[in-house]
Amino acid sequence: MSAATPLRIGQVNEAGATDALFLKVFGGEVLTAFEEVNVMQSLQTIRNIQSGKSAQFPATWKVNASYHTPGAEIVGQTSKVAERVITIDDLLISDVFVPNIDEAKNHYDYRSEYSAQTGRALAKTFDQNSLQVAVNAARASATVTGANGGLELSNDAYATTGSTIAAGIFSSAQNFDEKDVPENDRYAILRPAQYYIVAQTTDVINKDWGGAGVYAEGEVLKAAGIHFVKSNHIPSTNVTGSNNAAYDGDFTKTVGVVLQKGAMGTVKLMDLSAEMEYDMRRQGTLIVAKYAQGSGILRPECAVELKTVT
Repeated sequence: MSAATPLRIGQVNEAGATDALFLKVFGGEVLTAFEEVNVMQSLQTIRNIQSGKSAQFPATWKVNASYHTPGAEIVGQTSKVAERVITIDDLLISDVFVPNIDEAKNHYDYRSEYSAQTGRALAKTFDQNSLQVAVNAARASATVTGANGGLELSNDAYATTGSTIAAGIFSSAQNFDEKDVPENDRYAILRPAQYYIVAQTTDVINKDWGGAGVYAEGEVLKAAGIHFVKSNHIPSTNVTGSNNAAYDGDFTKTVGVVLQKGAMGTVKLMDLSAEMEYDMRRQGTLIVAKYAQGSGILRPECAVELKTVT
């Protein structure tokens, strides 16, 4: 009796590693899960670098206009310039080791489940770091001397009253306008509790008043031109000893943060990737999802913290 000819569905063109295609599928699953959970990636400035441990972001300030006197020489004018430096964190990983014996006994596709879990773990950390930086931006002084810093708005009713939260959003919009912050890409990130409190505030979603949202769906779109974003990753504790000092701060009174895309940025050295390798010595498969990047403050005037007093 002759041996069967196996069809190695993980092989590329019947050559090379028998799990090559599996790895690509796994990597795609990790990326999909990351993007589904992550909300902060599109709400900030992103820069990719090929090498190095940090990236510099130049900050400039305004110049003046003046009337020219005929015959007078035009010699230019001075303007203050500074910079913000964002440092790459240590490599962040999410790893799982699956023993052969457990895989043999299992009745469902473990790879899809753990790909989602590793993607969610990395997305959660990315969002947490980003939101901690965003709140710190609201507390920071101006990057350029003579420019504007962030703003902290305090009211105990931000935690419980939709109309007060909405008023805080309008105050944030006014603050941005007065500081010449661009009107596009403005967002208010709130915890689910505060988001749904606002969604029940009919003044905010009343279309007769130009509101935007759906009461039946518990959805609120924007107020004062600022888009609402719901996130479980708003910081709520006193964070110390982080991998990056930019993430540290006492966030016990923080309710939400309003920002324009220029408030903060992330520098990526190694973008999200996934690896999977069978370990014969340990009789199992090691799965690792990873990235190397760092986040930091760019323009403090583009951020407002909403917080309680007590």
